[in-house]
Amino acid sequence: MSDAQPAVLEVKDLVKHYPVRSGVLRRRVGTVHAVDGVSFSLFPGETLGLVGESGCGKSTVARSVMRLVEPTAGRIAIDGADITRLGKAALRPVRRSMQIVFQDPFASLNPRMRAGDIVGEPLVVHGLASGAELKQQVAHLFEQVGLRPDQMRNFPHQFSGGQRQRVCIARALALSPRLIVCDEPVSALDVSIQAQVINLLIDLQRRHRLSYLFIAHDLAVVAHISHRVAVMYLGRIVEIAEKEALFRSPRHPYTRALLASVPLPDPKQKQPAPLVDGDVPSPIDPPSGCAFHTRCRFALARCKTERPALRDVGAGHEVACLLNDGAGL
Repeated sequence: MSDAQPAVLEVKDLVKHYPVRSGVLRRRVGTVHAVDGVSFSLFPGETLGLVGESGCGKSTVARSVMRLVEPTAGRIAIDGADITRLGKAALRPVRRSMQIVFQDPFASLNPRMRAGDIVGEPLVVHGLASGAELKQQVAHLFEQVGLRPDQMRNFPHQFSGGQRQRVCIARALALSPRLIVCDEPVSALDVSIQAQVINLLIDLQRRHRLSYLFIAHDLAVVAHISHRVAVMYLGRIVEIAEKEALFRSPRHPYTRALLASVPLPDPKQKQPAPLVDGDVPSPIDPPSGCAFHTRCRFALARCKTERPALRDVGAGHEVACLLNDGAGL
């Protein structure tokens, strides 16, 4: 995607810390550094994949972007407008341009509402349709996601897992958003259904020029749908690049380890030895300097004290690594 286009989403130095409290008086005894200075841009019609281990802060980034949790610091802009500190009333019209699809489709649907009412609710809340027009628009949304209009009367428990996620996608499309945040939307589905939902998202993106922030831990899924990929470790982005460049030539030691951890499909092939040592440090007490230095086999002495910034090492490939700026790996 060309940087000449105005970004749909811009995130700059995003920070989200959670207090840790203990005792009868609930005194603050620590801080969880869930997201610790994340920056990226997302352009029209682009999918940015956000990957990393469980607990690295991916979902917190998603919820912060949507203002479902309040960021501690940083800036979030939609179409150039800063929404970081907007109140509920001012934020309401902005929500029409950004929607989210959650990981568990059953938990994100009201079990007491019919599917048609769930998909039509955003249109009612924003006063965009009612009566016969509302029913017609909801039926069209059902058809767009591969569901029959007669299924509008069904309750969530009457759908399969893949169909429920299609209902969630239809609800997200209802307000014609420009940005959809997909927070692990296929991880709760069977592998065969995952492919169907991913292909549906790609088709909808081409039709409506949607921008996706696609969060996942499955690298195969990310490789299929993404244009660019950002790799997170312990609340920070350590590498971001075009998909082909990142998978072909990863520059950060953690990215290399992440790609090497993918199981090989041929049982006769020998799985490579792990490229990292030890366990992920606690986000309550993250390491100084480079967050990955405690597990990195290439760490330099200054990695313990200097926090590397994302640097462009060519062709828009950015990496946060002090070892030759990531170019020597």
